[in-house]
Amino acid sequence: MMSRSYTNLFELASGVPSSGFIRTGKKLSRVATVPGILSELDDEGFSTDTPSSVYQERMIIVANQLPLRVNKQPDGSWDFSWDEDSLLLQLRDGLGSDVEITYIGCLREEIDPKEQDDVAQTLLENFKCVPAFIPPELFTKFYHGFCKQHLWPVFHYMLPLSPDLGGRFDRSLWQAYVSVNKIFADKVMEVISPDEDFVWIHDYHLMVLPTFLRKRFNRVKLGFFLHSPFPSSEIYRTLPVRDDLLRALLNSDLIGFHTFDYARHFLSCCSRMLGLSYQSIRGYIGLEYYGRTVSIKILPVGIHLNQLRKVLDLPKTKLKVAELRSQFRGQTVLLGVDDMNIFKGISLKLLAYENLLTQHPEKRGKVVLVQIANPARGRGRDVLEVQSESHTTKERINRNFGGPGYEPVILIDNPLQFYERIAYYVVSECCLVTAVRDGMNLIPYEYVICRQGNAKLDETLGVIPSFPKKSMLVVSEFIGCSPSLSGAIRVNPWNIEAVAEAMDSALVFSETEKQMRHEKHYRYVSTHDVGYWARSFWQDLERSCRDHVRKRCWGVGFGLGFRVVALDPNFQKLSIERIVSAYKRTKKRAVLVDYDGTLTLNTSNSTGPSSEVIKVVNSLCRDPDNVVFVVSGKDRATLTKWFSLCKDLGVAAEHGYFLRENKDAEWETCVAVLDFYWKQIAEPVMKLYTETTDGSAIETKEGGLVWNYQYADPDFGSCQAKELLDHLESVLANEPVTVKSGQNKVEVTTQGINKGLVVDRLLTIMKQKNMVPDFVLCIRDDKSDEDMFEAITCAMAGPTLSPVAEVFACTVGTKPSKAKYFLEDTTEILRMLQALSAASELHSLKNISSGFQKVVIE
Repeated sequence: MMSRSYTNLFELASGVPSSGFIRTGKKLSRVATVPGILSELDDEGFSTDTPSSVYQERMIIVANQLPLRVNKQPDGSWDFSWDEDSLLLQLRDGLGSDVEITYIGCLREEIDPKEQDDVAQTLLENFKCVPAFIPPELFTKFYHGFCKQHLWPVFHYMLPLSPDLGGRFDRSLWQAYVSVNKIFADKVMEVISPDEDFVWIHDYHLMVLPTFLRKRFNRVKLGFFLHSPFPSSEIYRTLPVRDDLLRALLNSDLIGFHTFDYARHFLSCCSRMLGLSYQSIRGYIGLEYYGRTVSIKILPVGIHLNQLRKVLDLPKTKLKVAELRSQFRGQTVLLGVDDMNIFKGISLKLLAYENLLTQHPEKRGKVVLVQIANPARGRGRDVLEVQSESHTTKERINRNFGGPGYEPVILIDNPLQFYERIAYYVVSECCLVTAVRDGMNLIPYEYVICRQGNAKLDETLGVIPSFPKKSMLVVSEFIGCSPSLSGAIRVNPWNIEAVAEAMDSALVFSETEKQMRHEKHYRYVSTHDVGYWARSFWQDLERSCRDHVRKRCWGVGFGLGFRVVALDPNFQKLSIERIVSAYKRTKKRAVLVDYDGTLTLNTSNSTGPSSEVIKVVNSLCRDPDNVVFVVSGKDRATLTKWFSLCKDLGVAAEHGYFLRENKDAEWETCVAVLDFYWKQIAEPVMKLYTETTDGSAIETKEGGLVWNYQYADPDFGSCQAKELLDHLESVLANEPVTVKSGQNKVEVTTQGINKGLVVDRLLTIMKQKNMVPDFVLCIRDDKSDEDMFEAITCAMAGPTLSPVAEVFACTVGTKPSKAKYFLEDTTEILRMLQALSAASELHSLKNISSGFQKVVIE
């Protein structure tokens, strides 16, 4: 049984209605074949109110190319068939037969616009594929332009240092990239049932697609997997559109990478460029992004075992193996299989092999390097240079070391059929994969399975079937599969001498050692196939999307800066109209406002409150029904200077250690402390970390010490902060102090000092004045301010707060909090306080007017 949205399209395409489903609302007349703005359709076109009789789970897989082979027949018609080599087709094994799969992507051949409608219907009916037809000029700019000239080189650590090395950034290519991603988004919208379907996007061609889908469907279940490397932040930050790409990816629910290194680089970029932090909870890495948790998945893709074993069983494979065995009789074969591009390191491999024959003359005539060079996927001068250098090096080696009947290097640069490549795997003693940078590279996995062979090939090779198999791998440190192949000889491909020695080691290892390494690799590769990878990704995607229904979502931002704010149903944005209404109704009010990050931006070099802040604070303080307190972590001397113009303002310094009711009152301490001898222990430790952490500083206060690393390197500063926290907790374990970490800081204070004390003191002062508050407003920014919310909650059950008091606990931003309300930033906070101030002034004017009228009457 197919899912509702797809069935609807299928019915329309075939003209045969289905009795199993009832649809209401607007229907799409047919599959759209030209770029359109389907996102402008109203919601009833995607209505999901009418449930289907039986719902079948569906995965929509989106990639640059559909997993189809396309051939044009002599009569002009098109012939389509599944591409068995496509990863997108192979991953179906991991999703199960009960999951319906719909593919969206481009075709490898250009289809005439007049034929596109018919082709789209054929693919939809027969293959459940929705083609995205991209105009040729746009596709050239998108694929050969932005993808291959900008993204692919940077992701492989190649910077455009000159026009010859990738070229300068071209804004028109970026616009083409965005346009194509928008076309793909419209295609997804044609078929998706957003409340039920899962969407899985593949690779760097479609990195901004998550934003378009999230903008249309806030709760879409969306996963993204990057099949290429992700560069370090020093390389990635050179992209002019770096922030746009990061924010677009963060609109996914799950982002997958082949290795921890790639994931670590991505997380570092998010930290350095977007200021986001991540955490690992029970083995899962997550990024908090506007109330949503974006999960990070680390799992290398596997190979399709069944397909490989079927090819191994083919008679023509057996014949090819026999042919190669005869050709290389008495010789040991080293094998390289690579695409012909600059990152595969073919030339470096040939130079290493040349060094092997030079340093080990006894290998001449006995060892052959077969290098299979697959046709390049890109185009340009760099491809031609690699081809030229490879052929030149091959000819030199054969000329210097070859002889009658012996050709040291066999370079095969014409396309081979899959079974022919398999045959080369079977007869090779060692496989060499020495790319200078590569995403995953499944060649070593294929090699291991082929070396395991089967009974028919054992007979052809003259091997006893029960005898342990053997294989050797020499792999580059810079490819994605390297960490999973613990038995391989890992090399730096740039070190030609080291690669040559690795080749020699692979040849001279004992048979037992080769068998042991092969067994280890075979056990891993055979259990971590493409089905395992797909199944694991989908399970994590389901887990990542579990909270979608529970949270309230709405979109904010424009263009590629769009994101979804997802909040707990009980956590809501504070309505200015609502709080002003409550403010007017109530008689006695307590207002507590955090200073740092609430009334002003949180910076270590703050110059004090603005004139607007002073004005609104004074206005609130003039209302006799209000008691206003500003709470800060700053020292009392600084706060005395900053708020010298606020006569009736209560101020709490150093997180509540010092407090005064108004300007004329004396400062008092909330906690009695006789001695601060512990500073002599803590300060030298902080100085040690300050000296070794550029950009950090110590802030000395009367009641505590703060180590601030706001201007240090984010990664190093965070690492040093964790070490400092452990160090201080250790040396101050028996002292009456509290060591805690905050936003870009580590702080040591006397035990018992927290901002909750300010709340208790404020409510006590008001009770003494017979002003039991029936309105409480508390606004905070940092984790240390959560104590104020706790104190208010406790007070609601006591005598210092009216049992019918209206309490507005508010935080700045949509971070997790004990508060019930939030406002976006300091601008919104100030606007809200100005609205309360205006209400007080209006009330004061009314009182004056009423008093004047009373005098006149009397």
